[in-house]
Amino acid sequence: MGILLGNCCMFTKKLVMVQRCFFAAFTILLLFARAEAQTGQLAAGDTLPSFTLKDQDGHDFAISEQIGKQIMVIYFYPKDESPVCTREACSFRDSYADFTKAGALVIGINSGTVESHKSFAENHQLPFILLSDPDNKVLKLFRVKGKFGFTGRATFVVDLKGKIVYSYTAFTKGSAHAEKTLAFINEMKKN
Repeated sequence: MGILLGNCCMFTKKLVMVQRCFFAAFTILLLFARAEAQTGQLAAGDTLPSFTLKDQDGHDFAISEQIGKQIMVIYFYPKDESPVCTREACSFRDSYADFTKAGALVIGINSGTVESHKSFAENHQLPFILLSDPDNKVLKLFRVKGKFGFTGRATFVVDLKGKIVYSYTAFTKGSAHAEKTLAFINEMKKN
């Protein structure tokens, strides 16, 4: 009987220890999740950060001057002329009339130079604004995360009050960005 009680006490002590370890691990995971949530990319409800960048024609483009004029679609893409980025840009181009009809201004941003953006826009007849963010400062303001050694791919819709109302992230599905974003804007306009 004594051996049985001894074994039972040992089992209880081990069980309590396992429970404490589990609770500590769970607490640490929650803290990491909270930290990640706080550093995750901007999302619906967040205020549009203020920035000024050069467009493909070398002119300053201040985002603050656009608030209240029309809905803005701001999309970040890794590189001019890369296959997925070109499909994405051409998808925005092909549906540009629909974005315009919905009252949306399309803006593409990456770290490429003004000259690279100018060439990219001319090569693919892109009718929208491309902004040069050479040090990825604006990308960092939006907290867009990169993948596979490339900067991130994310699209944001900003309302007339300067609030983000929608975001979409899909790194390898460039053409889906225009499609999903336009569908969101059209649905938003109905309500």
